[in-house]
Amino acid sequence: MINKVNKTSGGDTACYILELQKISKSFGLVQANKNIDLQIETGTIHGIIGENGAGKSTLMNILYGLHRADSGEMLIDGSKVKIKSSADALSLGIGMVHQHFMLINRFSVLENVMLGSEGGSLLSTGKITTVNKLKELGQTFDMEVDPYALVSDLNVGMRQRVEILKALKGGAKILILDEPTGVLTPQEATQLFGILDKLRANGVTVLLITHKLAEIMAITDNVSIMRGGKMVGHRKTSDTNPQELAELMVGRKVLLNVEKPKAKPKDVALNVKNLGCFSSRGHKVLDDLTFHVKSGEILGIAGVSGNGQTPLMEILAGMRKPDEGYFEILGEKIDPDTRVSPFTMRENSIGHIPEDRHKHGLILGFEAYENMVLGFHHTEMTGDKKLLDKNHMLKHTSDRMDEYDIRPRNPKLLASSFSGGNQQKIVVARELYKNPKLLIVGEPTRGVDVGAIEFIHKQLIELRDQGCAIILVSVELDEILGLSDRILVMNKGQEVSTVNGDEANPKDLGLMMAGISQGVSN
Repeated sequence: MINKVNKTSGGDTACYILELQKISKSFGLVQANKNIDLQIETGTIHGIIGENGAGKSTLMNILYGLHRADSGEMLIDGSKVKIKSSADALSLGIGMVHQHFMLINRFSVLENVMLGSEGGSLLSTGKITTVNKLKELGQTFDMEVDPYALVSDLNVGMRQRVEILKALKGGAKILILDEPTGVLTPQEATQLFGILDKLRANGVTVLLITHKLAEIMAITDNVSIMRGGKMVGHRKTSDTNPQELAELMVGRKVLLNVEKPKAKPKDVALNVKNLGCFSSRGHKVLDDLTFHVKSGEILGIAGVSGNGQTPLMEILAGMRKPDEGYFEILGEKIDPDTRVSPFTMRENSIGHIPEDRHKHGLILGFEAYENMVLGFHHTEMTGDKKLLDKNHMLKHTSDRMDEYDIRPRNPKLLASSFSGGNQQKIVVARELYKNPKLLIVGEPTRGVDVGAIEFIHKQLIELRDQGCAIILVSVELDEILGLSDRILVMNKGQEVSTVNGDEANPKDLGLMMAGISQGVSN
């Protein structure tokens, strides 16, 4: 849940630190930005929202010098500027934290922050200066971090903190954050917003690119809305509401909370008994876990990230074996001695939407039509011949793109060229096409805009009503509460409690997720 942050920007007279005038950018036949006008007030947090593929990231990449506009002008503090590279942007006081971090995992925090600004031939002098600067910035903005820690040893929230510190150390007075909470837990997101509030109070201007309306309402002073590459509206945040913003984003009325009829569960589809497994370092990450899910119901699994949800999904999807206990899927028993694989699970009508689409859901260097049939090469999705039928796969992908509103509608485009939300739609479209009897879903709407969230939620509910058993893992409590018929709360790889979805509330779930309360099992 997002806590409201006190907004400290102030004055009645607007002073623009940044102005964009008639910015346009095309990639071949696709016009990503069309005559964009934007004015950003000094010392504010300005939200920019829009559907996946609306042109938000393209616009920010132009501002940061990663793309060059075809036409239009940019002004900083009222003066026209030309930004041809990220070096130009940095010299003008513009920093950017990308959705996928640009840090070198094998380097320390200090080495990453110094990279590109070593401070001359004597590295020792540069190190001392950078350590002192990191300490100063950390104290000013509540972002203390060990400069000698390896980035690979830091959690996601701390890595993001390093990215922000690196930008501030470079003198950023305008900080662009592209989908900053897409990889954060709710607790890390709350910490981030506290940092942003400190930045604003110290005169830093923040551009927040997000699709999460709760975040817009909680932290921003102003918000601009994009749709189809155009800027379709500007609002003072205090004068708008999530429903209006959603309609501006999508161009139609949107259900922020999808209606779902009461579940009609049938036979048990998955029965988990005393399941346990260990990490590569020998730590127990699942401990004596027992639960079940029936056909025709959604079992939500709530827990702070890192409390056993990931290994549980990997075991159920056939990606790893259990070390202890067993589970029965659709009548088939699987224990530590059973030979399993993702292929055998698919053969048993089990679908899997992984929580990390880049690591387990897509091959970014493959084209969209190739990704749309990954794991289903032996099915009619690739044609009715022994060899793969490219024309058939292109047609199949084109149909799914129309059905799921995947943009741009180009089956031959590399997966890496799609926005994060559209990449997610490719994975969802692929996994739902075969109407699985059991669906394991990890973070189904991570990085997805409000219109697509509505669509995906409807698809999951429809699949449930057709008799599919669904396990839903999400760090978004609103998503768990909105979709789940029953909720299993996990902490340290164990079940804390299982509660009925219509009896659950965020406060009690939060306490159980922290291991403070045991709740009441159902």
